[in-house]
Amino acid sequence: MSPANPADPDVWVGRGTELEVIRAAAGRLADGQGGLLWVEGESGIGKSSLVARALAGGPHQVLSATADELTQRFPLAVMRDCLGVAMRADDPRRAETAQLLHERRRGSFTAPALAAATYADIELLVALVDDLATERATALVLDDAQWADEASLALWRHLALGQLPLLLIAVSRPVPRTQALLDVRAVVERAGGTVLTVGPLGADDVEALVTDLVGGPVGPRLRELAGQALGNPLYLRELVDALVREGRVGPAGERVELSPVDDRLPSSFATLVTDRLRVVPAGAAGLLRAAALLGPVFSVSDLATVLGTPASELAGELLEASAGGILVGAGTEMAFRHPLIRQALYDGTPASLRAALHRQVAMALAADGADAERVAEQLIASGQSGDDAARAWLASAESTLTAQAPEVAADLLRPEVDGGRSDDGLRDQFAVALARALFAAGRYEEAATRAYRSATTAAHPDQRTEAHWLAIRSLAALDRGEEAAEALRRALSSPDLPAIWRGRLLALRAMFQRATDGDLDTAQALAEEALAIAERAGDAYGVAYALTNLWLILGVRRDHTAALRCVERALAVLGDVPQHADLRALALDSRVFSLQNLGRWADAEAALKQARDTERRSGYAVSTSHITTAVHRFWVGQWDDALAELGSISDETGVVTYSGLRETGPALLAHGVAALIAGRRNQRDAAAEHLRAGLRFGDDAAGVRENRDFLAAAHALALEQAGEPQRAISVLFGAVRRRRGEMTLTHQWLADLVRLCLSCGDRSGAEEAVEICAAESRSETTPARAAAAAIRCRGVLDGDPVPLREAVEIYRAAGVLTELTGTLEDLAAATAGRGAADEARRLLTECTALYETFGAEWDIRRADNRLRAYGVRRGVRGPRGRPTSGWEALTPTERTVAQLIAEGLPTTAIAQRLYLSRRTVQTHVSHILGKLGLQGRVEIAREAYRRAS
Repeated sequence: MSPANPADPDVWVGRGTELEVIRAAAGRLADGQGGLLWVEGESGIGKSSLVARALAGGPHQVLSATADELTQRFPLAVMRDCLGVAMRADDPRRAETAQLLHERRRGSFTAPALAAATYADIELLVALVDDLATERATALVLDDAQWADEASLALWRHLALGQLPLLLIAVSRPVPRTQALLDVRAVVERAGGTVLTVGPLGADDVEALVTDLVGGPVGPRLRELAGQALGNPLYLRELVDALVREGRVGPAGERVELSPVDDRLPSSFATLVTDRLRVVPAGAAGLLRAAALLGPVFSVSDLATVLGTPASELAGELLEASAGGILVGAGTEMAFRHPLIRQALYDGTPASLRAALHRQVAMALAADGADAERVAEQLIASGQSGDDAARAWLASAESTLTAQAPEVAADLLRPEVDGGRSDDGLRDQFAVALARALFAAGRYEEAATRAYRSATTAAHPDQRTEAHWLAIRSLAALDRGEEAAEALRRALSSPDLPAIWRGRLLALRAMFQRATDGDLDTAQALAEEALAIAERAGDAYGVAYALTNLWLILGVRRDHTAALRCVERALAVLGDVPQHADLRALALDSRVFSLQNLGRWADAEAALKQARDTERRSGYAVSTSHITTAVHRFWVGQWDDALAELGSISDETGVVTYSGLRETGPALLAHGVAALIAGRRNQRDAAAEHLRAGLRFGDDAAGVRENRDFLAAAHALALEQAGEPQRAISVLFGAVRRRRGEMTLTHQWLADLVRLCLSCGDRSGAEEAVEICAAESRSETTPARAAAAAIRCRGVLDGDPVPLREAVEIYRAAGVLTELTGTLEDLAAATAGRGAADEARRLLTECTALYETFGAEWDIRRADNRLRAYGVRRGVRGPRGRPTSGWEALTPTERTVAQLIAEGLPTTAIAQRLYLSRRTVQTHVSHILGKLGLQGRVEIAREAYRRAS
């Protein structure tokens, strides 16, 4: 009886229940249904082997990667590995994605926090997964998820929200367990996924495994010793293999028994692994210790670089290590058979030697032109200050590294600034780079302190000025506006201030001036001066930055035509240069806003499409684009599509950035739109939830006040529904009484305010609201939305159908259905009040039919009640509203998405065809599945085909 090879993957016992769970999920995947699976258990318990065995041999593709401690501080590192995203990837899509990630990371200048950059990166990778999973059913496995970086876990959660033939599996130990990891587990549970706990093997399975490993029935002493492995298959295999190698088991009658010489268990798992090295040549043992420095998975070319040996000369030793059960093949790379084996080898190297080896590996990789992340992870692991070579590399790579992993960059730069050499001219560069890295990581307090210090000590004017810039922006992010303004004044007073920086700082001062005291004249003069300086300096970024500030100032002045010219010019100056993608995204959003304010709704729709097309081509996505689109969809009466846009916003992006100032406004606006739609649909619980989320923000900051109008309208509606119209009036007046210098649009809410005041007998309040709207109208240099609203408000105040008919025709021609429908209701009430019952009935029927297309149940109820007071009721009613389930419940956009799914288009292609974001398409797919009671995209395609035939 000869013992079996403990490394043989065919030696498998037990786990029948667990295998069936994973295979069932894989079977559903083959039928086009995705799934979520969380697999947890202690190290060595067999989680990874279980998943690999269950997924083997199916028609699906398996994409997998193992996280480790070396890379967990690099955003999206493990998921990029999992998806094979690399500049030299054979697949053009993967290579293109890697290129976009590289360009966008190096270029982000205005986004002050890593969250904004990570949002864009996640969008790129999710789009790639969409394409891959649509082409072929895919299982995506994230192993050792407890070491995954937070961005990778966020990406996993985003994928979990999709409706693709994608089986997502996270494999994790019980500890350590971060909040981000707990969030992933919670997503699995909330979404109806499976949490699978893999425990120790039972006594019968332990004996069966040992029987297979030693080649015969087990004797009592061997059975007792095996029991001390506590059912851990990895430990058990290593233990039995050690006993076999040492000749300590052999035949004893019809059984295989332990030699009576020594029945003690080896002192540790590390001892077992170290003992295993005896079966490989001495050269292979050294190779394995070097490979352990590279992580659980490594490329042979990297190992060859580190060892300074051609890869061809390593083949023999690698084969020996594989035959010895230490290494296995992993596609084009090699991997340790289990992370614990690699960890035991790693820990077996003395710490001082390990640190020196990490530094040696880092410099070898740097000399070979390796990515900054790979070099940095080795330098971080060394825990030592830089020598000349390391400092030279850091000086060349700090900018790229800051864009990719600012926390890591800061950790490498901090010791160089605080205790490094100062005689090689790098101290000032490193000090400013440290402030920049801290700012990018959102560590604003330390960033401000470091930047202040560099602003006074750096020798070069450019370095001092950038330090001032970073200090100002860090203080602004900390809501320390007065300190930021003082720092800005000091920076501008520098006698040797470079022209490029003077222009940028003046533009920033213009923004501060507008936001702090509302002095538009001074702000505009500063922005114009900044523009002139940037133009003379040939600074494209500075020109566009000044123009976007002018856009804002002119928008506050209600000169929307001039504002539009500024933003159009900014877009022309920016072009398609990757490093300006974030500022370009802001300018594209701004153009949509100006076109809406001019009442050019068709042009605004075209601008939204261009913005989405630019977003797709550049790979730079921002959550504010969803909010801009949602607001547009609200006003044109596409409320379901507005909610789809809002439903696609990542909950990681509750704080959005605007031109370098940290603001909560966009998140507030998103909650406001969602709350107002829910309230008008009489979905009061949903409205209350959004109101609670939005109302937790204060109202003193300009960024909050300028984006709270939708929330105020929703709050007022909730109070009106609760029978508190006086409080509703107070809330609306608080929103429409603009402070000096505020952008807030007020005209769109004033007709409702006039109506509420009149219903409470408050004629003076109604007249004040009419005057506020008239003032807005007078401030428009080109009569547009405010002018139309002023006409409507006057008609509501006087109960005069004539101006209301004029407003109806304006809104009808513009195609802005939400305002059209409300004005039709006002006109119906006015005509009923003048005794024209037939016309009032016709208008009431038209407006309620439109309300029904929005699902606006509360509006229908209010309109009926208003007209009933005049004895006017609607004519014969047809079917009311849209069904809530079945094909007829689908919106036009949802039907189009279903048809495109039937044509076999992936999510990204559907998004491109419809000028939607990928996440918005996913939200539509989710709604389709819910309304049709289906399980996946394949079933949607079948239903669409059935309907078409």
